[in-house]
Amino acid sequence: MLATVPDAAQRRRNRTVKIRGRRAGFWVYAALVIILIGSLFPFYWSFLIGSGDASTINDPNMSWWPGGNFVENALAVMNDPAVNFWRALWNSIYSSTLIAASVVAFSTLAGWAFAKLRFKGSAPLLVFVVATMAVPMQLGVVPLYILFSDLGWTGDIGAVIVPALVTAFGVFWMTQYLRQSVPDELIEAARVDGASMFRTFWTVGVVAARPAAAMLFLFTFVTAWNNFFWPFIVLDRTNPTLPVALSLLQSNYFVDYSIVLAGVLLATIPLLILFIFTGRQLVSGIMAGAVKG
Repeated sequence: MLATVPDAAQRRRNRTVKIRGRRAGFWVYAALVIILIGSLFPFYWSFLIGSGDASTINDPNMSWWPGGNFVENALAVMNDPAVNFWRALWNSIYSSTLIAASVVAFSTLAGWAFAKLRFKGSAPLLVFVVATMAVPMQLGVVPLYILFSDLGWTGDIGAVIVPALVTAFGVFWMTQYLRQSVPDELIEAARVDGASMFRTFWTVGVVAARPAAAMLFLFTFVTAWNNFFWPFIVLDRTNPTLPVALSLLQSNYFVDYSIVLAGVLLATIPLLILFIFTGRQLVSGIMAGAVKG
């Protein structure tokens, strides 16, 4: 009797079992431990300096154990009237969340159009959108500032949000993901069932785009949270974001790095909380999208 050739699904299952059956060796874990230590060291160094006093960073015999002044330094940052910490924290949370949500929404819509709709000039238009990523923001700062100055938005958080509502990278990211993850046959089946174009996008495109949308949301949120250049130009000291507010800690003649690094750690805590609560859902969504095809 001739042996039967396994079908594609069986071969895929056998390959998955084979890959999952492999165990990482010693050097893999050693490399991961080194990478983990290297990633955590800047946080520990910041906490080490932030828990000391003004002379800690210049002490040649500095102890590698944290001091006991971190809470005092953190309170000094929060209560400094020149920093306006709580206002800056709210501005960063508000602007970063709104920017990330807007980028995901507009990029998913544009990505669906470029990936699955056929219209004249779609390919050159996508190339033009991607090409805009090669233009640095510094080239447009002067006309952009003049525009918002004429609108009376300088010093307002809206001047930070509006220019970042959509990004070329987000459009390219969602276009590539939807082009590969959504088969054309699925769209045709939805149309045969009587679904409109928007209903097809909502029930097929949005569901398929969840892993990429989650990744884009986190990436955009972190980028907007850490943005310093444009907010520093268009905002003032009474209405800053966190990076702008923290820069005021070192604007004096004498810089107390224990206070500065304590403020940096305070600005990092919301990002760590975000990754703690969304990291598992993000990884599971990416894995679900990866094994779906």
